[in-house]
Amino acid sequence: MDPPQPGTFPEANEEVIHLSAAVSVGACFIISVIYVASLYVWRSKHDRDHPSTIKRRFFSVFVVMIISPVFVAVLTSEGVFQRYSVWQIMGFRLEGLFTAIVLPLVLTATLFLGPLSVTLTNGLWRIYSEPMYWVNAVQNLMWLRNHLVAPLSEEFTFRACMLPLLLQTFRPHVAMLITPLLFGLAHLHHIKERLRDGTPLRVVLTVSFFQFFYTTIFGIYSAYLFVRSGHFAAPFVAHAFCNHMGFPDLQEVTSQPSERRKAMFIGLYVLGFVGWIVLLPTLTTPAWYANNLFWAGDV
Repeated sequence: MDPPQPGTFPEANEEVIHLSAAVSVGACFIISVIYVASLYVWRSKHDRDHPSTIKRRFFSVFVVMIISPVFVAVLTSEGVFQRYSVWQIMGFRLEGLFTAIVLPLVLTATLFLGPLSVTLTNGLWRIYSEPMYWVNAVQNLMWLRNHLVAPLSEEFTFRACMLPLLLQTFRPHVAMLITPLLFGLAHLHHIKERLRDGTPLRVVLTVSFFQFFYTTIFGIYSAYLFVRSGHFAAPFVAHAFCNHMGFPDLQEVTSQPSERRKAMFIGLYVLGFVGWIVLLPTLTTPAWYANNLFWAGDV
């Protein structure tokens, strides 16, 4: 039996699923513009980390999370809704949910094996065993933004709402490259804030280009997790974990007191990266996540 073709259900004689590129890409572009614009509807003299700014942006992105699914519900091919609800194609399913939480977290932790090993050896991990750490964390708006609201709203908007539309137009490997570009471009709005704060233009451009690069790379990984698992939870937990870890601080490695320790941590960084590459296709096997969505046969 031949594998199912993209744009069709696995069963024969089912209605073809198709959206024009203009519709799917155009809708995704509009959604991304709405998301970024929502952050600037409030006039304020404060920076992005001020409590009033954070609270207003929380409200804005939650409004966007109400608007974005409308595009999916209205534009999705009728053939899709013959078998799935709008929430199912957006990754909200009970089947395979536990796996979608655990395995992407294990996979992402493997990638961060080097930074995690540094944290374990310097004793920083002990703060996580303190109940007051968590009490203070959930009361901290910046912590909530970085660990909950940003991953929740960004993954919901750029993965759960965009990918189901793009997958009705493009093969998965193409769709997984479009949303990361929009995701990376959406982060360029920080240029305005950095210039307003008086940061030199050259520094702003350098930092913004680097941010565009790594957010785009992460976006590819996040889109891969969503497409392979068919679950919103998979990219969400990966995003939250990455935000918690931050970009790896290589200075922690180079500043080690002995060459032996330095070599050990470099080896763990490399081992984590290689292990992540090796485990990536296996730990995202669609069948493990009960992923029978319309694109699953082509991943």
